[in-house]
Amino acid sequence: MVDVVTRDEVKAGLADGSITLIDVREPNEFAAGHIAGATLMPLSRFDPSKLPRDPGKRIVFCCRSGQRTLQAIEMSRLFGRGDACAHYAGSMLDWVRAGEPVEV
Repeated sequence: MVDVVTRDEVKAGLADGSITLIDVREPNEFAAGHIAGATLMPLSRFDPSKLPRDPGKRIVFCCRSGQRTLQAIEMSRLFGRGDACAHYAGSMLDWVRAGEPVEV
């Protein structure tokens, strides 16, 4: 099961500290612009064992469009991390299109 998270939920979760945002794009994409507070874990080297275990914090994945996040969720599920099942649908394309700030 995949939980879909909206832009507003990402913003609220980052503001109140209730989510850990994991960006699975490649380092060059992340460097060109990312959501402030996101942690880089490129899908090409993704290791679900390195996902944080922060009680009370929800793990949410983002990428460019939302496709790589689904792969990261599946890898996490196969590893036994059922708590890592949320993705920001639309990811960076949605974020930028909405005029949200991007950190470089």
